[in-house]
Amino acid sequence: MGRHEWNSGARRWRLTALIGAAVAALALVVTLINTLPGGGDGTAGTTSDGAEVHGTPATPARAARPEVGWGFTHTQFSADEGSGAATRRVEGLLSKSGGLPQNQAVMGWGADNPEPVKGRYDFAALDRRIDFVRASGGTPVITLCCSPDWMKGGRAGSTDWNQAALETAPRPEHYADFAALAATVARRYPDVRHFVVWNEFKGFWNDAEGRWDYEGYTRLYNLVYQALKKVDKDIMVGGPYLVMDSVDPRAEEASTALAGPWGAMDQRVLDAFAYWNRHKAGADFVVVDGSSYTKDDELLPDAFGATDKLTAVGAWVRRQTGGLPLWWAEYYVEPADGNDDRKGWPEDRRVAVQAAGMIAMVRGGASSGFYWNPEDEKGTGCPGCLWTPTDRADGGARLPMYGLVSRFGAEFPPGTRYDTVSVAADDRLNVRVLATDKVVLVVNIRDRPISAQVDGRRFEMRAYEVKWLTR
Repeated sequence: MGRHEWNSGARRWRLTALIGAAVAALALVVTLINTLPGGGDGTAGTTSDGAEVHGTPATPARAARPEVGWGFTHTQFSADEGSGAATRRVEGLLSKSGGLPQNQAVMGWGADNPEPVKGRYDFAALDRRIDFVRASGGTPVITLCCSPDWMKGGRAGSTDWNQAALETAPRPEHYADFAALAATVARRYPDVRHFVVWNEFKGFWNDAEGRWDYEGYTRLYNLVYQALKKVDKDIMVGGPYLVMDSVDPRAEEASTALAGPWGAMDQRVLDAFAYWNRHKAGADFVVVDGSSYTKDDELLPDAFGATDKLTAVGAWVRRQTGGLPLWWAEYYVEPADGNDDRKGWPEDRRVAVQAAGMIAMVRGGASSGFYWNPEDEKGTGCPGCLWTPTDRADGGARLPMYGLVSRFGAEFPPGTRYDTVSVAADDRLNVRVLATDKVVLVVNIRDRPISAQVDGRRFEMRAYEVKWLTR
């Protein structure tokens, strides 16, 4: 995981991912700056009718519920662009799997600045992403982050795609403007029924007090919540999307109330969550993100044991909120390298630990979660990705992680009733299990073959094998 001066959590902004956005944004910046003498509030390439309904909204099969299930997040490069054959292949793949919930940020991670000048909009990139979600039969979710430059002290008509600039929160005097943008987005895409407010408290760090600026975030959240409910009271809104960081139990910031073999929670995160929870205007679901490992990238006591943190954190959050539906907006089980890449593990181990992490989230009460899909722009391989890059006609091919995420979502949708199944005593330390009355998911957590007895059946498992049993 990367580090920020203000952020005690994980870095999700990949510098390589921002390059593509920067190139696209540069053209817009040049155009806007040259529109008027001396630059500034240029409006070329924008429109004033941002709230006009885009395209043909999908008709939901039923009224929106606060849970959406298990899906993925679009990052800088995704299957909305590339070879036509490859993008259609992914659309077909997703359609056959029931679409899957798909999350997209309103700015960044493949989306351009939506409002370069106040009241002037550029939704072309976001339109394309929403069109892809619709074409693939998915449930669209929008994360309302990040904000146009003019809302955070930058020049109207320009976009600074530098990481530090992107991770700057709106200034308090522009919280209402950001809420108005959120309402515009909701009107433009009436089939988007679920909105997440902001991302990881980006820009909301109080340097003077060495803690999160939870008061500022909560003010922003409440304004956005109220604006969205005015558009349609049935829109589902959630937050606070905090990074649930854990630390060494000996650390000064370690919580004594929420700890385990996996470490201890950062008390500053719990304080921020508690403030939002007490002062929020409302919430239809609660959103967190985080990793199984600590801020120092320690997997305690090991990669599989560390996933127990996701259970403990989820159960704690559910208790605090009185049982609000729990989403994990992001979840990580493999520490990143210096470039924020997670490519060090073989794919079978990566999928096995991921499966254990998803089981752990369910055990903590989660009903929805989004896999952060790290798609590459080009190439034939893609560690940890759901499908191969779509730049070539033979791209968009299903990868092992897609098999896990899509099957997990299909077998364990919101409302699932889980069963307890028997596991032989000598196998309990070797496997992780999740079961319903129809299916059993079994994960071999050992780096060697085992013979396991689960649900009254004995079978062989390869090292790190993920096996589905029908009942």
